[in-house]
Amino acid sequence: MKHSLSGSPIHRRAFLAGGAGIASLAACAVPAEATELSALETRNLQVVTDFCAAWPSHDLARLLAFFADDGAYRMTETTDLAKGKEAVAARIRSFLDRVQGFEIKESFVRGPMVINERIDRFSGGPLKAWHGVGVFFLRDGQIVDWYDYTIDMERA
Repeated sequence: MKHSLSGSPIHRRAFLAGGAGIASLAACAVPAEATELSALETRNLQVVTDFCAAWPSHDLARLLAFFADDGAYRMTETTDLAKGKEAVAARIRSFLDRVQGFEIKESFVRGPMVINERIDRFSGGPLKAWHGVGVFFLRDGQIVDWYDYTIDMERA
């Protein structure tokens, strides 16, 4: 059995099931700074970077503008998928006012997919900080799928 940074046990099956998808995506990803990016990759990386930078504004309409109409968001590997702009809006609305900012640690991009490691910081609520990996799939410059996977979290 492995242990997370918070000391909680991670069961082998859960670790393998949750980590296998991320590992396979990361294996095919190209670090943003390692090679020259295509125009599409540069644009997609900028969209995700701008999206992450927009959170401290607490402007729901601004954040939703990054999503395609059929966009989807899974807050963590243990939450249900919010599908469609209205569902995504409801999910974001549930914690938006507590967001202090998203700190991108590293990003990888390959075609329509951007993967970033982030630390999301919050004021109030159950979390002080969330450390994880975001997997974004973009189409025509908009987020179609956004799935977050938890590495660790600091409770308030």
